[in-house]
Amino acid sequence: MDCWKEAVGRSWIYPTLIICANGFFSTMRPSESFLTPYLTGPDKNLTIEEVTNHIFPVWTYSYLALLFPVFLITDYVRYKPVLLLQGVSFIVTWLLLLFAHGVAAMQAVEFFYGMVTATEVAYYAYIYSVVSTDHYQRVTSYCRSITLVAATVAAVLGQLLVSLADVSYFHLNAITLASVSLAFLCSFFLPMPQKSMFFHRKDVSETLPGPDKGVPTVGSDRPSSCQEDKGSVSADRGPAPEQQAGNAEPQNHMLRVLVQLSKDLRDCYSSRKLLYWSLWWALATAGFNQVLNYIQVLWDFRAPSHSSAVYNGAVEAIATFLGSATSMAVGYVKVNWDLSGELALGIFSAMDAGSLFLMHFTDNIWACYAGYLVFKACYMLLITIATFQIAVSLSMERYALMFGFNNFVALAIQTILTVVVVDSRGLGLDIGTQFLIYGSYFTVIAGIFLIRSIYTIISIKCRNTSVAGESIDH
Repeated sequence: MDCWKEAVGRSWIYPTLIICANGFFSTMRPSESFLTPYLTGPDKNLTIEEVTNHIFPVWTYSYLALLFPVFLITDYVRYKPVLLLQGVSFIVTWLLLLFAHGVAAMQAVEFFYGMVTATEVAYYAYIYSVVSTDHYQRVTSYCRSITLVAATVAAVLGQLLVSLADVSYFHLNAITLASVSLAFLCSFFLPMPQKSMFFHRKDVSETLPGPDKGVPTVGSDRPSSCQEDKGSVSADRGPAPEQQAGNAEPQNHMLRVLVQLSKDLRDCYSSRKLLYWSLWWALATAGFNQVLNYIQVLWDFRAPSHSSAVYNGAVEAIATFLGSATSMAVGYVKVNWDLSGELALGIFSAMDAGSLFLMHFTDNIWACYAGYLVFKACYMLLITIATFQIAVSLSMERYALMFGFNNFVALAIQTILTVVVVDSRGLGLDIGTQFLIYGSYFTVIAGIFLIRSIYTIISIKCRNTSVAGESIDH
């Protein structure tokens, strides 16, 4: 038995299998594509205005309020407790969704779902704390692939059950509750990490690697469960002075880590390249999440679910597949993104804007579906490029830090959009006008990066001309 426990503790396969099972069941939610028809149908009997202007905004506010503290707590408690908290939040969310009624109860649903999304950071961060760096690429592909598979399976299953088996939205939500409950059970079997990226680092120095050091090389910064024999020798010599001080003065240790994180953020954003890619990331992600949050409301407005066939699940399945395909295609395209990246950001952001304008001006539900497919595929293409461009020159720790901060900025921008455009205490615009605003928003993003790309191209040409002139003079 001891040998078995030791083998499980040292192997990267066991935690990868469990975290992938957790990811599959937590993402396999067939009812999610049909949330708005469920809320506005006979089960909950809410109006489109209540759903749009009073209920859905709560998710944005709770997500913003919880994201930063959860990000820090996740690292401090070493991930597994936060995955358990996510499981509890999932179960509470769907219990309320099934059995509670009224606007206030559905606002509570959105609050707990905000907790779910705020704790998602623990899913990817966990696996890096229990496997060695030489397995990072493989386990990352597994973890990401399994969630894409689960999302596709959930959307297809939901559509088939609704269209062919005439299953009610209530029973779809019951299936989702069973799935997220299985995810919660899986999280109990995860090994407890012995390290984390920031508060429980096992290397000699507490200072995070700089951007110029790149992604960690194989064998560096290994988790303690995967260290080689020489790691155990160094452990026998006792804790480093920094660790002793941290144990004696945990508050000073936490303050020291927070100061270091702020310095790392300042260093990362001092790079103009990272600043521009992060700017697009924050602006576009805010708009993307806003569209995803309200797209079902627009579909229900164009083709009311009580009188029309609903194909939300099929559309989401196709959108997920197209997003995966475009993301994968990026890896096979040989382009100098340092030169052409900003132009690509401008062009595809303009395509996003065009698809949103199409959804605003058309009354045809199929045109709305097509616009959404184009919108999501373009965003997934660009976010993949942006992720690579940011990650390629950063250590794992600094990438995680920038990822968290960029998402926090995106959420802050999304909150402003929600307060001004959606919330009944703001303008409280109808759903059609909202998508006109979102189209205009992406037009501004496209304009920023198209102008920036033209300026970059002109600067390069002038520089080349200057160099050529100097060569002739010599």
